[in-house]
Amino acid sequence: MAPPTSSASRIVTLLLKFFNFVLLFISLIVLTTNTATAYTEDLTFKVRFNGIYAYRYMLATNVFGVVYTLLQIAFSIFHIIMGNHLISGDGGALLDFYGDKVISYLLATGAAAGFGVTVDLKATFDAIGLVIDKSFYEKAYASASLLLLAFVCTAILSVISSYAVPKKV
Repeated sequence: MAPPTSSASRIVTLLLKFFNFVLLFISLIVLTTNTATAYTEDLTFKVRFNGIYAYRYMLATNVFGVVYTLLQIAFSIFHIIMGNHLISGDGGALLDFYGDKVISYLLATGAAAGFGVTVDLKATFDAIGLVIDKSFYEKAYASASLLLLAFVCTAILSVISSYAVPKKV
């Protein structure tokens, strides 16, 4: 299959990158605004996402994804407007290919960490009798789900970018 060089394929790729950015940005907002009050008979305290290591990892992967996606959107817009790549030779194709691979794996592990810690927190808090608003768990699941969808978009972009990598045997 030939590399995606037509104007239509470049625009579709740009739209997919923009959709990926929207997913990551919404996930970032949902995660960073996720707080709740936890209480028992004797104790009341705030639970925030940044007090839990797995959510911090999720945040870091999300931020890396946002920065990389914005960079890729800028490169794509330059390519569509100017008609040539910002990075000459095989460097641009290799950056797209390997960057998409690395970021997609980071997003997948960030989403998995978010799902896993949310399940564990709920089970642990329930076991010790700590009452917390269920919206905390729902927001965490929503953020992890959006991150998982962003992984799927990045994986699709990785497949598309693999067609532009020169075939060297």
